[in-house]
Amino acid sequence: MSPSVPPRRAALLAVALLSACGAAGSPQPATPPGGAAEPAGVFGNYLSGRFAQSETDTRIAADRLLEALRREPDQPEVLARAFLATLLDGRADALRLARRLPDNQAAALLLVGSEAQAGRWDRAEQRVRALPRTGPAQILQPLLLAWALQGRGQTDQAIATLRPLSEGGRLRGLHALHLALIADLAGRPREAERAIRTALAESPEPSLRLLQLAAGVLARSGREAEGLRLVEGLGRGLGDIAVAAGTEAGRRALVAPRGVASAVEGMAEAKLALAAALRQQGAGEAALILARLSLRLRPNFAATLLLVADHYAEERHPETALAVLEQVSPGDPLGRVAALKRAAMLDRMDRVDEAEALLRRIGAEAPEAPQPAARLGDMLRARNRFADAAAAYDEAIGRIAAPQAPDWPLFYARGIALERAGDWPRAEADFQRALQLSPEQPYVLNYLAYTWVELGRNLAEARRMLERAVELRPNDGNIVDSLGWALFKLGDIPAAVRWLERAVELEPRNSIINDHLGDAYWVAGRRSEAQFQWRRALGLEPEAGDVPKIEAKIRDGLANPPAATARRTD
Repeated sequence: MSPSVPPRRAALLAVALLSACGAAGSPQPATPPGGAAEPAGVFGNYLSGRFAQSETDTRIAADRLLEALRREPDQPEVLARAFLATLLDGRADALRLARRLPDNQAAALLLVGSEAQAGRWDRAEQRVRALPRTGPAQILQPLLLAWALQGRGQTDQAIATLRPLSEGGRLRGLHALHLALIADLAGRPREAERAIRTALAESPEPSLRLLQLAAGVLARSGREAEGLRLVEGLGRGLGDIAVAAGTEAGRRALVAPRGVASAVEGMAEAKLALAAALRQQGAGEAALILARLSLRLRPNFAATLLLVADHYAEERHPETALAVLEQVSPGDPLGRVAALKRAAMLDRMDRVDEAEALLRRIGAEAPEAPQPAARLGDMLRARNRFADAAAAYDEAIGRIAAPQAPDWPLFYARGIALERAGDWPRAEADFQRALQLSPEQPYVLNYLAYTWVELGRNLAEARRMLERAVELRPNDGNIVDSLGWALFKLGDIPAAVRWLERAVELEPRNSIINDHLGDAYWVAGRRSEAQFQWRRALGLEPEAGDVPKIEAKIRDGLANPPAATARRTD
């Protein structure tokens, strides 16, 4: 792309063009099909397909739009929409339809890849050179051209294409990365090392994929220890990737295979990189288009499949996300990461027994990893199985030889499970351990201090902790409520009213917070306002056990002293 176009602006242009590339015209948005008289024939299939597209239901969209195209094979709008739908759903029909869309960017990119896969590198190069210099093609064109030249065996020309772009320009890091990958593939380790260091220097927060690729390049350049250190940090904490990078063997498995083993894979890598960038900017459909184009060149590639699955999960299609994740080979270095995500999808689909069995299997296969047991604890805690959740967290914590700061969430989560299971002494110890590991965690400060206030213990320290938690999260209604309720319990009614009013502003539909404010109003002598807040709390779906208590207050007022009225808000 031209250095004069800022990368964010270019990315947003890519979004606009890729998202619109399925449309030949500018029709009005489709309305959902259905009702008493759903349109029939080509019109009905077209509307159904458009609606399915808007709901990210790529399977239904492709089915309906292909049927509409079968009935109206020469209608440009239907053709363009059918192509986009089949591409997004990963169907073979997309290539056939792309040949009928000479002015469609996504179709042009798909055809470039098809020529490359067939080894027709001269034709691939011609198609790359013919790509428009706008939108995604503007960013991808020099990368695809370099890989086409590499596919033809012209390494010097491929590197010469990228070198000036890697030495200057707003996307120099991306160009340096692909220069490094071409040099690495061509057996030029020193040149690959220089370029990959530029790519790392241009990425203050490198992605997992960049770290993985860079570590491999450094290892093959004789810097294996340095390469492994790059991915060592990925094994810390409780994120999904840590299950793959938590051991030296896992880190070696991540970096041992050549990240890009052919020019075709290099083209796939370029499209994956742009897809990831667009997804970070919230351009979901454009990212999915590029990810599907990448998968055409490198089917079943774990990194791309994970991106596609995350997209479907965020769009509330767990079944589709699960089907995508099942394409990741269990033996892939990222196989356990995919398995953890599969368990999360099963959980979202209320297939709890299957999710639990899968998590236990992952844990048995990776006895050093705390993540499977931690995820199991989270799942069980969300279903109010607190004792079982605490046992799962016991297992997770037992797998950590020396807990560090990133491990504080485990102690916090186990503390919650233990407190809800009625074991406060152990819960209190876990909250204090979490604060030892990471002293300024507002949610831990909130939970521990609030419980102390309920128990009438450590009141001065509890107030200080809650005030600090509010400083850290001033717009968190639950934490603000905790401070207000603590002040109420401590007898500072004017301050309690101020903070509880603020909490209701932040969380107006929270039954417990409204109920708390009603109690504070009552003690402050504002009886009609108290009645209003209690009635409001009663209409906001309170927990079943709270309903008779609120009704009694509406009927009789606040009969009990404040110390007997406290309840948790989280």
